[in-house]
Amino acid sequence: MPLTALTAENFEKTIAENRIVVIDFWAEWCGPCKQYGPIFERVSEAIPDITFAKVDTDEQQGLAAQFQIRSIPTTVIMKEQIVVFQQAGVLFQEKLVEIVKKAQAIDMEKVRNKIAEQEAAAAT
Repeated sequence: MPLTALTAENFEKTIAENRIVVIDFWAEWCGPCKQYGPIFERVSEAIPDITFAKVDTDEQQGLAAQFQIRSIPTTVIMKEQIVVFQQAGVLFQEKLVEIVKKAQAIDMEKVRNKIAEQEAAAAT
């Protein structure tokens, strides 16, 4: 599956229509981003049943702000519209594959229950 360019216009639809979305926040001027780009692309080709997307932080400042991106590259994994992983810095290919496989295995029922517990505790 080719990489998706995420924008403010297609973000919600992309996240809603795909169970897992792996996002690379990057910028053209960023040296580490240029190093990470080919790694991210190779992993996207190796795991074609998951959506891999890129967000150009210069062009999509609103999305970068929404995810509180302070350093690039930053990798975000969303599963069932919930952020399950976020880390700044270059990930090597083996590590990115490992993280994606762990995201695939996450029991989202437990995640949603934990979020509900935290929200209930914060409300009291």
